[in-house]
Amino acid sequence: MIMNHIFIVEGMTCGHCEKSVIKALLALDPQAKVLIDRTNNKVQVDSDQPREALAHAISDDGYEVAS
Repeated sequence: MIMNHIFIVEGMTCGHCEKSVIKALLALDPQAKVLIDRTNNKVQVDSDQPREALAHAISDDGYEVAS
């Protein structure tokens, strides 16, 4: 079942950062829909993957996911 997850992610400062986060999430779930609002540090992901796995993919990419 596809769920909508919203993460607050620290450290995204440029377009390259956004692309990196999107790439990490799509590597986990190629069907995911990812929207990033860098101004508000928000990453919205529509995916059937568990929230913890998505957060782990972001943090493994070098960004801090707020709890």
